[in-house]
Amino acid sequence: MNTHNPNHFRDRVRHSDDIPARFPRVPLAVRTLSSNTLFQGEHEIGIEHHGALYRLKITRQGKLILNK
Repeated sequence: MNTHNPNHFRDRVRHSDDIPARFPRVPLAVRTLSSNTLFQGEHEIGIEHHGALYRLKITRQGKLILNK
């Protein structure tokens, strides 16, 4: 016997429309690099971060994957 009532959870969730806006939303300036500039014709680059090497790759589908 399933006692789960999906409507019960929905009644308890606050939606973003219910929350008063105390602070105005200000877009943050983010330094942006083109992937062409970053990869310079390669399909994989290394990124050193806190002593660890990460590999950022462009897949055959054109998506990015970051591996440690």
